[in-house]
Amino acid sequence: MKVMLTLTANEVRVLGSLIEKGITTPEYYPLSLNALANACNQRSSRDPVMELSEAEVRTALFELEQIGLVRVLADSRVSKFEHLAYGKLGLGRPEIAVLGLLLLRGPQTAAELRTRAERMYAFDDTNAVTAVLERLASREEPLVVQLARQPGARESRWVHRLGGEVDDAVVAGASTAMATGGAFEERIAELERVVQALEQRVRVMEESRS
Repeated sequence: MKVMLTLTANEVRVLGSLIEKGITTPEYYPLSLNALANACNQRSSRDPVMELSEAEVRTALFELEQIGLVRVLADSRVSKFEHLAYGKLGLGRPEIAVLGLLLLRGPQTAAELRTRAERMYAFDDTNAVTAVLERLASREEPLVVQLARQPGARESRWVHRLGGEVDDAVVAGASTAMATGGAFEERIAELERVVQALEQRVRVMEESRS
């Protein structure tokens, strides 16, 4: 199978953050360099957690701009950035939501993706997510691939391919905690959603004071 793009880990995080914020906080999008760096370095909803400097984010933005995945919008105050994944990759909103989550959080099951995608796109059920994943995997240049199911896991996980070829053994061995059962996974996802909602409320309150 051909791979359309081979992004670095920093570029993956930057693109995923732009996708997420473009949908979940449209009132603050496009993002400034500082806001984007903060989005990349969030402690919640990120796997792995990263500590990117603004210089590293700027370098990633430059590379993404060169391949047509990011556009810079300059005004009199500060440059802002937006992703162009819809057009560049030929994706709709459901596909963008799923891909964005995979970019930000690594390998996930369809059930996890459905729960975590709620703020980005409301899927009717897990089958709807699976259908999106299968469309992304069946492209001439696949954007995702399904991993072999881990021992004890109820579902197999999916991973994006924008970082290049995927070594199933390496990826599967990196997150064994994800294979502890569907009920536990769903509970964790629910708690993460609550944390996201609280973070958003705090952010809005802080910005209303400034």
